[in-house]
Amino acid sequence: MAQNASMEEFEALLNESFEMDTPEEGSVVKGKVIAVEAGQAIIDVGYKMEGRVDLKEFANPGEAPEITVGDEVEVYLRAAENARGEAVISREMARREEAWDRLEKAYADDARVEGAIFGRVKGGFTVDLGGAVAFLPGSQVDVRPVRDAGPLMGLKQPFQILKMDRRRGNIVVSRRAILEESRAEQRAEVISNLEEGQAVDGVVKNITEYGAFVDLGGVDGLLHVTDMAWRRVNHPSEILSIGETVKVQVIKINKETHRISLGMKQLQEDPWDLVAAKYPLSSVHQGRVTNITDYGAFVELEPGVEGLVHVSEMSWTKKNVHPGKIVSTSQEVEVMVLEIDSAKRRVSLGLKQTQRNPWEVFAETHPEGTVVEGEVKNITEFGLFVGLDGDIDGMVHLSDLSWDERGEDAIQNYRKGDMVQAVVSEVDTDKERISLSIKNVGGDKFAEAVGGVKRGSIITVEVTAIEDGGIEVEYEGMKSFIRRSDLSRDRSEQRPERFSVGDKVDVRVTNVDSKTRRLGLSIKAREIAEEKEAVEQYGSSDSGASLGDILGAALKGDD
Repeated sequence: MAQNASMEEFEALLNESFEMDTPEEGSVVKGKVIAVEAGQAIIDVGYKMEGRVDLKEFANPGEAPEITVGDEVEVYLRAAENARGEAVISREMARREEAWDRLEKAYADDARVEGAIFGRVKGGFTVDLGGAVAFLPGSQVDVRPVRDAGPLMGLKQPFQILKMDRRRGNIVVSRRAILEESRAEQRAEVISNLEEGQAVDGVVKNITEYGAFVDLGGVDGLLHVTDMAWRRVNHPSEILSIGETVKVQVIKINKETHRISLGMKQLQEDPWDLVAAKYPLSSVHQGRVTNITDYGAFVELEPGVEGLVHVSEMSWTKKNVHPGKIVSTSQEVEVMVLEIDSAKRRVSLGLKQTQRNPWEVFAETHPEGTVVEGEVKNITEFGLFVGLDGDIDGMVHLSDLSWDERGEDAIQNYRKGDMVQAVVSEVDTDKERISLSIKNVGGDKFAEAVGGVKRGSIITVEVTAIEDGGIEVEYEGMKSFIRRSDLSRDRSEQRPERFSVGDKVDVRVTNVDSKTRRLGLSIKAREIAEEKEAVEQYGSSDSGASLGDILGAALKGDD
């Protein structure tokens, strides 16, 4: 009977063990630490199963493991039994499953989660979220780029989950979103205490090409480079340095974007209020060249007051030249005030007006008829340009090159760089033009030679050459030609060969052409005029007197 009872008890216990639900592999189960040895914790997960877990799986990144005998922990059952008959369990995987459940709920509720940055990877950092590893992009670490993330390593802090995918095991978090949220609250509080026009103290946090960011105690304002000083500021670093405390005025507050515009010059007196009184029109002042452009140069009259010298007002003589070839940056120059526009805060200045107009000076020192000497600077199709005193040029037109040659032919005798003499013909100071004449140097020989000669005059010329068509004669150094038909009234005497070189001949002037510089001469016209005069004095053709008698009497009367 006793033996049958023990068999029944054994059978009952066996059946009971079969009826018990054994844990499913791949699930999280509770266990108890029964021993800690050789860097491992031996955990009893029940159901007659024990497993081993490395102690490091119980430690948070950068911390020592805290585990003692008797502690109850949750582990992940990977396999019920291995080759040694032990359960294959993992605390890390259990923590991960637990963390994913917690993180999914936080993600759904848009709640913050706590974690610690423990490693650096390409493009960012790794974050331990209490068992689950997340990726923190570099752009999400802070509101501004972080050069050294060392102080943030291992520090427990809140994060915002941006994206997660449990199937792929991906979690992306942001620290920046937390900072921006808290910063926005802080900004709202600070901005609520600020008013436009208020003067406040701030600390320069950052300097850029276009201005500086000033911390007003939790909120940044932009101090634009144009609002730093009334004078021109090329770069903010000229007057500011990072960490410097400055007094600024709140110019504008955008309540929606929380952007604040600041100014420094607004706390100083505007120099333009006194410009019109200090710089009257046509007054001359000393200034400093601050900037040079293609269209002119800016000259600072005093800090905050600049004027523009337009390229057309820089030099009397240098036209179409870049301003940089006339003045240089930081050069001290004398300028004249030409115009003031206080509304547009503009002053027009002149550089050349501080010097006398060189054309006026030339007109005073070189009246018309003055002989000048200069270098041929340029040769054009219509004449020569000659360099004169005062760095100005005069022009010799083709028609003023020579008395004897066509202008087109005469200009071939000149080369660039030749030194020439010319007579000042005209000076037009308004048009800045000087007309010169080379042919008038030494006077007008033709005008001098024929000064007392007019049409109808009888003059004596000398034969210089005999040609088939007539004879060449000379009068006071001026050449003329008498055609065959004008050699005599008598056709039989119209023979050039009856004259010899050197003969003196009386001729009548039929034309004085100053343009061609030629005298029209005729022996025939002289003979006809003499006959007419004799007839008028001694008789007519009707009186019966012969021409020989009349001329004989006339000649006798002359004797």
